[in-house]
Amino acid sequence: MPATTPRPLRADARRNRELLLETAVRAFTQHGLEVTLEAIAKEAGVGIGTLYRHFPTREALVEAVYRNELARLCDAAPELLRALPPDEATRAWMDRFVDYMTTKRGLADALRAVFASGANPYEESRDRMVAAITALLRAGGEAGTVRKDVEPQDVLVGLSGMSLAAGEPEQRDQVRRLLDLLMDGLRYRPE
Repeated sequence: MPATTPRPLRADARRNRELLLETAVRAFTQHGLEVTLEAIAKEAGVGIGTLYRHFPTREALVEAVYRNELARLCDAAPELLRALPPDEATRAWMDRFVDYMTTKRGLADALRAVFASGANPYEESRDRMVAAITALLRAGGEAGTVRKDVEPQDVLVGLSGMSLAAGEPEQRDQVRRLLDLLMDGLRYRPE
């Protein structure tokens, strides 16, 4: 029997799935694993059956939330490049990276449960983030606004370190200043 391609979701099912993902990321980040799936469904305004149709287990929901947040971060790079000059797009992406890492920290307990179930939601993360920052840096290099000698992995390591400081709201101003410093170091300056 030939393999079939899954049918695309109807518009209402797609909306429900997206609403569940948005609600779940907030719930897991704020309440950790203690939040019930029933509470997530209720807050999203759907029935528990709808949640289970999209995500048959808690682990499936957590993994989908993580992958959705990763996709939002990585898909933002080309969107930002269409809307902003490359150096500004890079700096805007840095803010999104810190938000992503903060969310990931909030999902830490829930993600450990996903790993315990045998899944690895991180397997494609690094490659996707390297591709996103590479596109941003390359566009900046071609525009003459960002240095061409920068390794994308080095930028990600710097961003990851800065993200560790972003845990508390009062630290966000410091993180913004650090991101500005990093961006200043990335700017091309003709001699």
